[in-house]
Order: sequence, then structure tokens, then C-alpha cells
Amino acid sequence: MSVIEGQPAPALDLPTDGGGRVSLAALKGKPVVVYFYPKADTPGCTNEGKDFSALIDDFAALDATVVAVSKDSVKKLDRFKAKHDLKVVLASDEDGAACDAWGVWVQKKLYGREYMGIERATFLVGADGNIVQAWRNVRVAGHAEAVLEALKGP
Repeated sequence: MSVIEGQPAPALDLPTDGGGRVSLAALKGKPVVVYFYPKADTPGCTNEGKDFSALIDDFAALDATVVAVSKDSVKKLDRFKAKHDLKVVLASDEDGAACDAWGVWVQKKLYGREYMGIERATFLVGADGNIVQAWRNVRVAGHAEAVLEALKGP
């Protein structure tokens, strides 16, 4: 499945750190940044979480919620959030349904070995529930700032 700019965002309704839930339906009317990352507490994913957390007040000033999705358990997400003082909502997609719906469960290659994993990707969902912008195969450095700039608009 391919998530395309201008199209409605796929449904998202997942358990979160702290025993909560997050859903796009509940956030409709506000912009939402949804980013998918491979695994909690790995260097790139930690840096990405820290970068978005450092800008959380700027996102909040634009009425935007930042949701980070991985296949990690809620228990692992709670530890990850506490260890690194992350400010974003961490959502657990243990069964992979959201990863499939958003098209980020892909074949990857590392040292010649092929395997299935989460593509690092970010989606800016507008207040109307449509995809405003999609970033695929994200490089972490400077990415949170680029998303914030896109949210601010032209």
C-alpha cells in the first residue's frame, strides 16, 4: 500500500506509552506528525526521538501532535521514554497492522542479508485528515526541523 500526499491518511488507533491510546480520528481537526521508526533504544531511533522532543513546544505552538510508531511493546516504550526523557507520544504497533496500512513494512537489506523491517518514514497529516507531506527513507539529522518547517507552511 502506498500513502500518497493529498489522500486521506490510513486509520491509526494504537496503545501508547503510559497506558494511553492515540487515534487520528480523535485528533481530527489538528495537524499530526506520524513517524515510524525501526526499534526503540537504538542510536538512530533515540536521536530521532530526542530531536522531535527538543522541538515539541514548537510543534505544540502549531497545535500539532507528534506520534512515533514502532512494533515495540508498550512496556519497552515506557522504558525508552523514561530513559531518554522523550516528549513525543510513543505508539505500539506490535501486530504490524499500522505499519502495513501506512506502507512502511518493507524489505530491507543489511550486509547483504534481506529481511522485513520498518522503513524510517514520516507523514504530516493535515487538520482535514489528509496527507500533506510524506518523507521516506528518512535520514535523522535535521529531519525534525524539516518537518517543523513543512508544518509552518510556505
